[in-house]
Amino acid sequence: MSYQSITTDAELMELCDSLAGAELIAFDTEFVSEDRYEPELCLLQVASGGENYIVDTLRVEDITPFWKQLVSGDHVTLVHSGREEFRFCLSAVGSYPANWFDVQLAAGMIGLEYPAAYGTLCSRLLKVSLGKGETRTDWRRRPLSHQQLDYAVQDVLHLDNLYRELTSRLDRLDRRGWFEAEISDWLSKQESQLGGERWRSVSGIGSFPARSLAIARELWHWRDDLARSTNKLTRRILRDDLLAELARRQLTDLKRIQAIRGMHHRHLQQHLSTIAEAIQRGLDVPEEDCPQPPRSNSIRQRSSLCQFLAAALNAHCREAKMAPNLVASMQNIRELVALRLDDLPSKDKDPPLLSGGWRHELVGELLDGVLVGKIAVQVEDPRAEHPLSLRATGRRSDGDKGE
Repeated sequence: MSYQSITTDAELMELCDSLAGAELIAFDTEFVSEDRYEPELCLLQVASGGENYIVDTLRVEDITPFWKQLVSGDHVTLVHSGREEFRFCLSAVGSYPANWFDVQLAAGMIGLEYPAAYGTLCSRLLKVSLGKGETRTDWRRRPLSHQQLDYAVQDVLHLDNLYRELTSRLDRLDRRGWFEAEISDWLSKQESQLGGERWRSVSGIGSFPARSLAIARELWHWRDDLARSTNKLTRRILRDDLLAELARRQLTDLKRIQAIRGMHHRHLQQHLSTIAEAIQRGLDVPEEDCPQPPRSNSIRQRSSLCQFLAAALNAHCREAKMAPNLVASMQNIRELVALRLDDLPSKDKDPPLLSGGWRHELVGELLDGVLVGKIAVQVEDPRAEHPLSLRATGRRSDGDKGE
């Protein structure tokens, strides 16, 4: 497999010069994050203009010029499932490319499974089979074998052809505008997550009242600061289940904290005082400034109705060549039902995902029709891969009866 190896700063500058004026730049990364707070970037694979490159980021002293080149110009940046690539770029230069194209997201918008692996897309769209032999490689090890480097470069080798095939299909379905809107929302979401309420991702606190959430937030910030400064995994500092238990009990007495099962470990003993201080800060937060429980806690579940709507949504998406998982989760459906049945909390200002944008254009009228009995879901063929179909019932909603 043909590629150029980049191991010096001078070679990287030559690569950046060659990328100036490019129409397409495909890139991927290999990194290690299993034992550290900040992922360690080990390789950078790049493809553009028929040329392939592997940048050894452990030998090149400064790869900032590449990130600066990536965020400048009018080229299209090609990735597959590019969350980590986005974060590396944003962390390095505080910005990201203007024309970001994720082939995984585009594939979902033409009806392929979502999220689909890179190898699956190459097989389904290009009839290309990829090797899988190096999935467990420790990319920090040097030297890397030819087989490992060949495996790494294939992650960018076909992105340009995937891009051309996917854009062609998006255009045939008249979904380029939907895709661009979704990419814009995705980029904004990724950027906000880096500085937003990441503490809410702690498992086990979803049903907590406001005061316990305030404590969980303080404990999370303490843990995150310590993990960052020591470059350790957050769970090596304090596990989620212990953080949640501390927030639930709201204890500040050191002996009572130490008595919680799991808090006796040696590495936690030196932090008991600062843990108690974080809990006290959470207790001192004014009531009106405490974080509120998530919207899902205030929404009636209506499980049967939501499952029925999910079946209708799935059937419609299959007919429309759209991946259902990309359109909505069960929680998104619950929120739409709550809005339509006036169950949505009045203080909630964020509209449900399905109530606007391309998603509403695709399934909004359908779900509203099912809710009022205008559209029925029926079994068309029980032996088929997708056995359900939709049909109009001829029934009029209450708003139509006076016409």
